[in-house]
Amino acid sequence: MLRIHFTGADLAGVRMAARPDVLWETVLSFHRLRDRRGALVYGEWRAQTRTRLNGETRLLGALVPARGYFPDFLTPPEGLHGLDPALEALRATPQERMGAELELLAAERPAAAPLPSWTAGLGEGRPESFSRLLGALRGYHRAAIEPYWTYIQSRVEADRAVRGRALLDGGAEELLASLPPMLRWRAPVLEADYPVDRDLHLDGRGLLLQPSYFCRGSAVTYRDPGLPPVLVYPVTHTDAPAAHAEPDGSLGRLVGHTRSAVLKAIGHGGTTSELARRAGVSLASASQHAGVLRDAGLVVTLRQGSSVLHTLTPLGAALLHGGARPEVRERPRRRGYARNGPVTS
Repeated sequence: MLRIHFTGADLAGVRMAARPDVLWETVLSFHRLRDRRGALVYGEWRAQTRTRLNGETRLLGALVPARGYFPDFLTPPEGLHGLDPALEALRATPQERMGAELELLAAERPAAAPLPSWTAGLGEGRPESFSRLLGALRGYHRAAIEPYWTYIQSRVEADRAVRGRALLDGGAEELLASLPPMLRWRAPVLEADYPVDRDLHLDGRGLLLQPSYFCRGSAVTYRDPGLPPVLVYPVTHTDAPAAHAEPDGSLGRLVGHTRSAVLKAIGHGGTTSELARRAGVSLASASQHAGVLRDAGLVVTLRQGSSVLHTLTPLGAALLHGGARPEVRERPRRRGYARNGPVTS
């Protein structure tokens, strides 16, 4: 079990990640690729992804074992800003830290299966070793993540809407209590199902909550307690990931003032009753129109207690804003040793 200890300052510092983290999704999906469980959600994705891979799994498998620890430097905080900033941040990891994490990884491997020789070059700062690792990450991301990124974004945004509503209704404690069942808020401690027994004291630093499509079963956090605290947890799965495709004929049903009003009413999320009130239609009509919008790939629906919560997908938001998909571009923060990369167990 993982126990995360909060102070009052930590509760005030709880925050939700603004979007999926590209390297957390990449590394955690590599676990799902080798795991036969979760076939309903990941089975088709596995089959499609394997046809696009070209040797990346052998290289990544050296640093990301099927179970247990993988180095924190593989998932720097810059993963929230996109693949290029994330890989640049990984490349900038201090040699001392990278060497220490590789030593920890080597110590947890069986004696008969040492790390391959090329990984030593990472701790020594050799350009050819970094080129090999970054090339494998980029190639794997292109095969396993990029085709599904729009779908992953929609699932993470739907989860954010649920957590945001809990935060507005009851504050940080209600937000923590709303997390998936493998996480249990027992003030002032958040307990999590975890492979090992561990305590994490936030000590006033707050906590970043990072929903993830490819996280499964248990939450994940940094091994190094000195890194900025982050907790990666699974989103609620309702179906399998779909590769991005151009809108098909189902969008042709989106005609008429009422349905447009319902799409606009969804905005940043709402229950069916709220949609009906905002759009000025009956509850049955709001439910029907939300169903059509969902079938067209414009809306995601998640159950929250006795009600359901509707949120826009990136495609729905683009349609609502005249085809433009506004993306917030943030300058990556300058990073030093204390802000570099995550820890997983």
